[in-house]
Amino acid sequence: MKEFFQNLFRKKDIAAMLREAETTNGGLRRTLTATNLVALGIGAIIGTGIFVITGQAAAQYAGPALTISFVISALGCVFAGFCYAEFAAMIPVSGSVYSYSYTTMGEFLAWFIGWDLILEYLFACSTVAVGWSGYMQSLLHGWGIDLPQQLAQSTLGHINGEWFFTGSIINFPAVCIVALITSLLLSGIRQSAWVNSVIVVIKVAVILMFIGFGLSYIDTSNWIPYIPKNTGEYGNFGWSGIMRGAAVVFFAYLGFDALSTAAQETKRPQKDMHRGILISLGICTLLYVSVTAVLTGIVNYSELNVDAPIALAIDRAGTGLAWMSPLIKLGAIAGISSVILVMMMGQSRIYYAISKDGMLPKLFSKVTVKRGVPQNATIFAGSATGLIAGLFPLNVLGELVSIGTLMAFTIVCVSVMVLRKTHPELKRPFKVPLVWLIPSLGAFFCLLQMVSLPWSTWLRLILWMLVGIVIYFLYGKWHSHIRKK
Repeated sequence: MKEFFQNLFRKKDIAAMLREAETTNGGLRRTLTATNLVALGIGAIIGTGIFVITGQAAAQYAGPALTISFVISALGCVFAGFCYAEFAAMIPVSGSVYSYSYTTMGEFLAWFIGWDLILEYLFACSTVAVGWSGYMQSLLHGWGIDLPQQLAQSTLGHINGEWFFTGSIINFPAVCIVALITSLLLSGIRQSAWVNSVIVVIKVAVILMFIGFGLSYIDTSNWIPYIPKNTGEYGNFGWSGIMRGAAVVFFAYLGFDALSTAAQETKRPQKDMHRGILISLGICTLLYVSVTAVLTGIVNYSELNVDAPIALAIDRAGTGLAWMSPLIKLGAIAGISSVILVMMMGQSRIYYAISKDGMLPKLFSKVTVKRGVPQNATIFAGSATGLIAGLFPLNVLGELVSIGTLMAFTIVCVSVMVLRKTHPELKRPFKVPLVWLIPSLGAFFCLLQMVSLPWSTWLRLILWMLVGIVIYFLYGKWHSHIRKK
């Protein structure tokens, strides 16, 4: 029994991991600069969270006080961001929290968090693809083109805890964008980063235009009451609604987590990773709060439960902003595309990292010689994402992503403190200041938001984790390279 538990919690040697990354790099290529990292961070963070989730969270949970929800989420993200930055600079390898956990908490918990990251990225990509579909259909409708109902929405719907068939075959636009992004990722990390940078410039310009021109169309009566009265049910407005809103919009900050998966493809990870994470996080928080204030000022929060809330706000502003409507929709479409790109990249790198350790089939760690891309992992990520995006509705996917993200952030915050105690001698190019305070606050804010999510979301997380545990004991444990050694 003692040997059984020793095997479960056997840790990966950090020095050996770093040597392997520096000597072979697993076939991946170090091509990303600090500018690329900031662009990737903004590209991943600014997307469905700002173009879709803002409206839905305001309508269902927090009202105009969603701005407070974003600040609360940002606090948790800033604390977690410091912790990510320390790890990414210290252990610049693919795998993000999975790799960090393998060195601090052992194999079983590393697998556990790796499986959680798969949930996070898989459903994040799917959520964003569904949001992209909503904006694309809104743009096509403005041009007089409407898709058949059987190809315009998810196969399944979920309202008031009940599942039902919508009558649609599949969400065709969502599947299409996933296929296109998968093709781009297969062309190589340099090409993908360049396309992302172009898209980031476009979407940030569009967002600034919405904020700047939208200010004059705000009706301050839409902000009253700023914190709508609670309906009597936890999470439906009031301060509990603000907390639930914070937990749901936490999904919007997922980008810097995905950024850490690119550490092994960064030229100077020790110097640039923490800059990319913290700078992109700061810029995006400011944009989120500003957009939410303008959005709820133009349209009453009760009307924002739609797939394209910013497009709705532009339409409500009347002829004065009519010229912006196609620009906003095109900016949203381009912006959300970059989120899918970065999330898909992160998802494939998680498969790659776990496969390199033997706990997923070897085919996922094969890298193409010509382009330096984990081809099989990317194709699998695209196939799984497309299927889920075509079948499931936005509201279910968004909440499931949030709880997975919060769990990952909590583990990173705890791991930083553990590693400071167990490996104080390690070289840390970037250090979390006030190491016993900031990670503790990060874990606290994340756990607080997890508690605010509904039981149904917890149940789906538990079921997902049970499936992961079964896979580990049937396959991962017996094929682990550490166990074989």
